Parts: sequence; structure tokens; C-alpha cells
Amino acid sequence: MKKQFSHVDKAGNIQMVDVGDKEVTKRVAKARCRIMMNPSTLRAVTEGKIKKGNVFTTAKIAGILAAKRVDELIPLCHTISINHVDISFDPELDKGVLIISSEVGVTAQTGAEMEALQAAAQAALTVYDMCKAVDRGMVISDLELVEKSGGRSGLWKRE
Repeated sequence: MKKQFSHVDKAGNIQMVDVGDKEVTKRVAKARCRIMMNPSTLRAVTEGKIKKGNVFTTAKIAGILAAKRVDELIPLCHTISINHVDISFDPELDKGVLIISSEVGVTAQTGAEMEALQAAAQAALTVYDMCKAVDRGMVISDLELVEKSGGRSGLWKRE
């Protein structure tokens, strides 16, 4: 039997998945992305020399806000109560690469994968916005789910 997408009914119409009968469980999702820039730009970010202000703090706040608003941004996502959001930054100064990681925890009937992905993406876009005056050639890439736990399907980790 061919597995069907949960947001498409048998007739091919879009539908919001009914999670009403699913068990409320603790769920955690982790995502990451990277933003590549000139090493001198990344050095300026880490040394607090970007004129718009503290890039990491601003990007972290943007990522948290984005995670809390996924249901407003992605049409078929459910509104879920978020327990925590964490955004972290791992700069590779010599390569000019900034790895942005997010973790979102919920106690809900559905997972937090989209919230974690949205948090990492928005944090990266905020870094771009704050640094574009000195480096318009930045590239945001490799947005991916790293891990999810909880719910019926349990633990999943990227190899």
C-alpha cells in the first residue's frame, strides 16, 4: 500500500490533519542551518562590531518569535503551546560559516518540527539582515531537521 501524505485526502484535496485523537506527549525537535559569509564579516559579528547591534541576541529573539508564530505562517500547521525554544550559534571563523541550531520543546498532540525549522531559518535571515550592509554575498543553506522525539513515531535522528 502506498503511503499517503497526511495533508492530502484520498481525492487529492488539501486538508488540515485532525490531531484530536492523538495523545498529548512531550515532544522535542531540533533543526539547523548555515549561513556562509566573508570571514571578516563573521569576525565582526563575533566581536560585536556590526553597527546594527548584537547580531546573536537579535537573531535569537527573532528565532524564538518565529517558532511561536508558525501557525500564522504555514497554512496547515496547528497552533501549539511551546514550552521552550533555544537558538545557538557555532561560528567557524576561518571558513566564514555560522551554524545556527534550534531546539523547540512542546507538550502537545503534534510535533514541533516546523517550529524548529522556522526558528533556525528566521535566525539566519536576521543575521543576513543585520550584516547585509557589509556583506551582501552571504548564503543561507542546508536548513534541515536534525532530530525529533516524542509522539507515536518516537525518536528520529538524521544520520
